[in-house]
Amino acid sequence: MPVNITSIKTSSDGIWQGDNPLNFAFPLLIIQTTLVLVVSRSLAFLFKPLRQPKVIAEIVGGILLGPSALGRNKDYLQRIFPRWSMPTLESVASIGLLFFLFLVGLELDLNSIRRSGKRAFSIAACGISLPFVSGIGVAIVFRKTIDGADKAGFSTFLVFMGVALSITAFPVLGRILAELKLLTTRVGETAMAAAAFDDLTAWILLALAIALAGKESDDGDGKSPLVAVWVLLCGAGFVAFMMIFIYKSLENEAVNEVYISLTLAGVMVSGFIIDFIGIHAIFGAFVFGLTIPKNGNFSKKLIERIEDFVMGLLLPLYFASSGLKTDVTKISGGKAWGLLVLVISVACAGKIIGIFVVALMWRIPARESITLGVLMNTKGLVELILLNIGKEKKVLNDEIFAIMVLMALFTTFITTPLVMAIYKPAVDKNAVDDLQILACIHGSTNIPSIINLIESTRSTKNSLLKLFIMQLVELTERSSSIVMVQRARKNGFPFFNQFNREEWHSRIVGAFHQASSQSGKVIVQSTTAISSLSTMHEDICHIADEKRVTLIILPFHKHWRMEEVDDEDDNESHAVSENAGNEWIGVNKRVLKNAPCSVGVLVDRGYGLGSKNLGLDGSIAQRICIVFFGGPDDREALELGKIMAEHPAIAVTVVRFVKQNEMIGNNIVLLQSPYQNTDESYSFSVAKMNRQIEQVMLQINLVLSMFLALIEEIIELDEKAMEGRRKCGETVKYIEKGGANIVEEVITLGENTDYDLIVVGKGRFPSIMVAELAERRAEHAELGPIGDILTSSTGRKMVSSILVIQQHDVTLTEDAPMYTVKVHDENVVEVSSGRHEITIVNAM
Repeated sequence: MPVNITSIKTSSDGIWQGDNPLNFAFPLLIIQTTLVLVVSRSLAFLFKPLRQPKVIAEIVGGILLGPSALGRNKDYLQRIFPRWSMPTLESVASIGLLFFLFLVGLELDLNSIRRSGKRAFSIAACGISLPFVSGIGVAIVFRKTIDGADKAGFSTFLVFMGVALSITAFPVLGRILAELKLLTTRVGETAMAAAAFDDLTAWILLALAIALAGKESDDGDGKSPLVAVWVLLCGAGFVAFMMIFIYKSLENEAVNEVYISLTLAGVMVSGFIIDFIGIHAIFGAFVFGLTIPKNGNFSKKLIERIEDFVMGLLLPLYFASSGLKTDVTKISGGKAWGLLVLVISVACAGKIIGIFVVALMWRIPARESITLGVLMNTKGLVELILLNIGKEKKVLNDEIFAIMVLMALFTTFITTPLVMAIYKPAVDKNAVDDLQILACIHGSTNIPSIINLIESTRSTKNSLLKLFIMQLVELTERSSSIVMVQRARKNGFPFFNQFNREEWHSRIVGAFHQASSQSGKVIVQSTTAISSLSTMHEDICHIADEKRVTLIILPFHKHWRMEEVDDEDDNESHAVSENAGNEWIGVNKRVLKNAPCSVGVLVDRGYGLGSKNLGLDGSIAQRICIVFFGGPDDREALELGKIMAEHPAIAVTVVRFVKQNEMIGNNIVLLQSPYQNTDESYSFSVAKMNRQIEQVMLQINLVLSMFLALIEEIIELDEKAMEGRRKCGETVKYIEKGGANIVEEVITLGENTDYDLIVVGKGRFPSIMVAELAERRAEHAELGPIGDILTSSTGRKMVSSILVIQQHDVTLTEDAPMYTVKVHDENVVEVSSGRHEITIVNAM
């Protein structure tokens, strides 16, 4: 049934009373918004591996929903996006656009732009002037070749086309630089400063273009030229008033709900005033954002309050409404496609070549200069806003609008792959001799366990331990993330600031200073890694490589804390799991695969809630168990145990599992299984190993085991004579186990309340007992078989924290899921290893 446009109501009475919700404004707006969000988010997920900014997905999504794709079905277009619903959709989208431009102004720091110097200014000037002149040439070609292009006023059309080709999208550029870890390199800082200049100039030119568009009527007869002059003078007066009076009134204001509410209202009022003058309302919101002081918490609080709602919900609606105006089918014939190629070529050449030449004049290396030009060629969101205003003012017809939208989409899309291909920042590597550990944390909940673990590795010798603390923060699509990255990065990667002010940094430093007189010194430095989770491992591995750390400590994605003691059973307490998010599993896996040193994954079950000052009173404060099955990872765990045993307040127990039954003639072959799920199956190394060295290392560990056993016997004999005194040797115990059910034995060990921390190897090159667990379904496959048993829900009464160690060895980095095949052959004495199978001999 056709809808009477003059009688559109806000909401329906429901389908039971015969109303179709799609014929009413508000229910239809809900459907439209949901559809837009689903399409844009789906495309963002598809474009994520290409490191494309979210704006690309939103622009493409809007085009797909419009007449270029889905909109070619007239029934769909009339049902979901009927003509009568567009004013409502565009009004809501315009509110989002208004607040988005306020956020853009809030991001721009005029003081930092002023400090950028002549280099950034000259690059920006060339980046605007040359494309602007080129845009005027393209405008003349358009007016001569495209039907209807000459209907708009000549001067207005020239200014719009010039601005369209010269503008640089400051918000999109910041997102691309952050994704590529170039935001604080020399290239990134120069690009951001020049883009800020570009943005300011572009908005001034845009205000001029709108004023000119306002004075020219549709039939070409102009109004009084004084109209444009009055518009510009009033706009300049508005800017001066905002910068002088509004800025001063907000400069010293504290974060207060009243001021936040007044500021949000001020955005709307500023938009109304500038629209009343004759310039688009978004210019008023942008200027108002510039007036907000950037040096306090006020701007940060504003961003937190409105950013997610604006960026996540309202702004995608603007792209959808833009897509509904974009009809790619208008570009038909060789002439139209030739014009598209012309526009793209002129836009890219004007920006890239012009900036390249100026950058070379400032003695910037050629590779950096061309990269700077590619980055400054980013269009995207701001370009689309400009084009929509041009279409709204009837300066651009449908064909020109479609050509310019595709140009903006193409130039933004190619920015990331071109920069990745052209530019790689140099990595500065400095050799260091001191023992160094990189500990990663998600937040303050990880601090106690990190303090205790690092404290337990401190030797009584006069040695120096350098601890690098890295807080891991996910880089989101929020504009505030860009501000955080700029403060926390140097040369594209995290940097260690000696003037740390974070509360958690002071807490860690204070904890080590309390016991510094009792054991070796610890130097603590901290940083923050702000990256998307897919590239977070690059930050971690870069710092580990640059600082030449010995061990990376990663937090497990789950953290357990103990609740109050149960009233009914005074001997029982309850562990409550807190999950940082399963997406952090991927971060840990990528670090384990790419790390330049050994890695430990810490599963915290309250490790750090005990004694904080180890060794101050001479008593045993921690009891640590080292589980040893054999192999490189277990040997690395044993090495860590040796260091811990030197601490006067640490008691170390080595538990070695040996196969007691079927000592001869029972071998296992692990065969690679390409069909197994890597998330539910353990991965073992399929790389070739030097088995002779492996056997030698096994014999060395046997000698070490016997030596530890001898120490234990001596300690028992001298127990009475040495009573009252403690030495390092007395804190080491050796236990040998050989149970038939390894899983039950390991669970029992984890439920043993005698140990605060259990250290195990990941077991990528397994012993025969660990190999038998290859087909066990894994709950946390990245921890290896033994670490998974100690962490999984199988043992619900686990009390000990777990540290899973992976030794750094380039020959073991090639892992794959396996399944087991037992072979009974007493004559097998040679151990073989192929790419797709591993034969494990039951040797002692």
